[in-house]
Amino acid sequence: RFYTPEGSSLALTQQKSNLLESALRQLPGVTDSYTTINSGLAQGKNYATIVLRLVPRAQRPMSVDQMRAPVRAIMGRVPGVTVTDVGGGDAVGAGKPIQVSLQGPDSRELNRIVGEVLPSIQSIPGIVDVDTSSKPGKPSIDVALQRIEAADQGVGLAQIASNLRTLLAGDVATTWRGPDDENYDVRVRLAQGARNSLNDLGRIPITTGLLEADGSPRTVSLRNIASLRESSAPTQINRKDLVREVAITAGADGVPPGTVGLAVQEALKQVALPPGYRFVTGGSTKDMVESAGYAAQALMLAVIFIYMILASQFGSFLQPVAIMMSLPLSLIGVVLALLYFGSTLNMFSMIGFIMLMGLVTKNAILLIDFANQARAQGMERGQALLRAAEIRLRPILMTTLAMIFGMAPLAFGLGAGSEQRAPMGQAVIGGLIASTILTLLVVPVLYALLDDLKQRLSGSKRTQATDKGLQ
Repeated sequence: RFYTPEGSSLALTQQKSNLLESALRQLPGVTDSYTTINSGLAQGKNYATIVLRLVPRAQRPMSVDQMRAPVRAIMGRVPGVTVTDVGGGDAVGAGKPIQVSLQGPDSRELNRIVGEVLPSIQSIPGIVDVDTSSKPGKPSIDVALQRIEAADQGVGLAQIASNLRTLLAGDVATTWRGPDDENYDVRVRLAQGARNSLNDLGRIPITTGLLEADGSPRTVSLRNIASLRESSAPTQINRKDLVREVAITAGADGVPPGTVGLAVQEALKQVALPPGYRFVTGGSTKDMVESAGYAAQALMLAVIFIYMILASQFGSFLQPVAIMMSLPLSLIGVVLALLYFGSTLNMFSMIGFIMLMGLVTKNAILLIDFANQARAQGMERGQALLRAAEIRLRPILMTTLAMIFGMAPLAFGLGAGSEQRAPMGQAVIGGLIASTILTLLVVPVLYALLDDLKQRLSGSKRTQATDKGLQ
């Protein structure tokens, strides 16, 4: 998506679009393309969207992410074009990962602050497609009514506005059915040559409320009752939370959006804001913070519920601690797997870690339960733990391998659009491998240590009871 300078004609935007479209179609993997101007949410004759259709994924020499860099390079070589989005987000930038809302009461001050902070944001490594909702004013012509002269001629403001609207914008008089059997509006207005300059507009006749000698309405030129001058008008005025707003949006390329978002927040902290003005961050940075908070709450509740169930089933408050120590062990595998695959800690990888809590504790439950049964039959604790590891190794490996191979297609992103969900499979696989190896070593040791602690505590209680009985 891109736009040309404010005030550009539809023909200029179309010319730039044709240049870009012909250049982009030379990229390997592009089969066809189409361009829309002034459509959807990108209203304005200087806003355009180019959509590229690619060959099937297996036949592409580059992925969609890899194609963003050459697309930006091609669009950057065309003068008079400002790129707002390449391969993501919607027409107004609401889907971009980096979003900052500058809010305050005065538009001029907002534009000044944006001009001050934009260079520091654009210098952040990995940030691309920086854009703001603050655009230069659209060229316009101000018609200021000279009220005394207009009143003498019996002309009002509404009458002048109605005449100008009809002569410049035009009114639909009828419809015409073309040879293609389609209906077209017939719009009546001034010819192009009669509305090109201020002098042309000044000569527009306005019917007054006075009469000529023959009884016909008197007409007067617009320049005699109004002053005309070139000016500019704001293209849009944004408001949020009942105050004026200027939105700054950007994308990330080659760097995780969360990292870029933190760098943007650091850049914003260096800006001294006047009273009544503030920055409000949004986009993926805000979503990530909220999602991390919700995930932490879900993780905490899951740990509490798992502990309560294990304590009730094992009839002990200490043995569930040894079982649940496998949870932080799985986190080691999650981090290593994400590093190996080059993924980031996002919502899908968090979901994968929450899934791990039910999968990982299963291995420790098999060991502890078998050891408890063996000790109940008279086997010594160390021998019971060794026997549990030997007997339970096969079912542990069977269930772990089944889960790993089941998650492999998801982890390697073997389906169209699966790159987004791949971190979930990668987190599950890494956590299962690490927890399976470490659980067989760490959980028996913790079980023995906690059992010794339990015996010392029970022995201390028996000694205190005996001393109390002797007294």
